[in-house]
Amino acid sequence: MSRDISKLLNDWPHGDGPTARRIRGEDGREKVQIRVCIDSFHGMLQFDCDGRPDGKRPHGREFYLDHIEEKKRAGLEAGGKAAEFKLTRSQCRKLFEESGQLYHRYVVMLQMGDYERVIKDTTRNMRLFRFVHDFAAHESDRNHLECWWPYILRIHFTAVVMKHLEAGDLDAALDAIAACRRRMNDLAPQENDVFTQEKKRSAEALDQMEKEIRGRRPLSELEKLTQDQQAAIANQRYEEAARLRDKINELRSQDEKPPAGG
Repeated sequence: MSRDISKLLNDWPHGDGPTARRIRGEDGREKVQIRVCIDSFHGMLQFDCDGRPDGKRPHGREFYLDHIEEKKRAGLEAGGKAAEFKLTRSQCRKLFEESGQLYHRYVVMLQMGDYERVIKDTTRNMRLFRFVHDFAAHESDRNHLECWWPYILRIHFTAVVMKHLEAGDLDAALDAIAACRRRMNDLAPQENDVFTQEKKRSAEALDQMEKEIRGRRPLSELEKLTQDQQAAIANQRYEEAARLRDKINELRSQDEKPPAGG
């Protein structure tokens, strides 16, 4: 059987059209191919869209994490104690490899606008992060993935925001940004340059997203009055600011009233 991929590459010339495309594999599974051109080297990368990106099923399970979690459950059912379960160095290496595969996939999927799969993969990786941190036997393994929490939260909530924007729900998109900020603020501080930089980048990305969304979203009456009040105070128009304050309080009290018959 020929292993020459020249025909595949000729059918997809570099520089013409997208550098990533979806195909249906011979196994019937949906896959993504990425066209690669580095100097004189030409080729393509391929991964499965669902399950493990490499298409493998470790120990008959969809993911290696599933296998290890099942192993932990079996130990508890056999009378073991949760505190006795520890991940070995070898098991952690396999989990790190699986996490890396998902990372490379959800970065591409975000660029391709497949937000549902981004949410699914980032949710799984966050589960993996917590599992390793809770059960790794060695401290270096427990902390190996912790510095990436700001980044994975940003990617996860970016996909959530984009789904809301596709549905035209700008308020839900803003709520998702606020939820991401809360999650990042709840992260324990780390003396780690990667953590510090990723948290800073993520905060900046969230600010930019919020600014763009608010630019597309008409202000409510309450928001406009609040904005006018702040401008009046800044310009020392205190009587006007007081009138605006009274209007704001009146609107808020109306919003707080229970519905009729309720």
